[in-house]
Amino acid sequence: MTSPTPIPAPSGSDRDSLIEYPSQFPVKVMGAKTAGFVEAITLVAQQFDPGFDTASVEVRDSKAGNYLGVTITITATSRQQLDELYRTLSTHPMVKVVL
Repeated sequence: MTSPTPIPAPSGSDRDSLIEYPSQFPVKVMGAKTAGFVEAITLVAQQFDPGFDTASVEVRDSKAGNYLGVTITITATSRQQLDELYRTLSTHPMVKVVL
């Protein structure tokens, strides 16, 4: 009698992820309320998700009105893609916080 053939684990770092790929993944980005901030975040989203829908962008002002919270929802295809997106947004000069 032979033992069953094991199912191979997903390759790469995706096997350690709790996210199933592909999936819709929201990312919140905060920065100063300045001209071009929303457009800059949208351009980054489009770099990582060519099918990104700009109509899905949500924008909220802070209580004092000095900052903007922008939520982008991308189609996440891998952990590497998400890591690179977070790295790119976190180092953007207009961005204060990425969640």
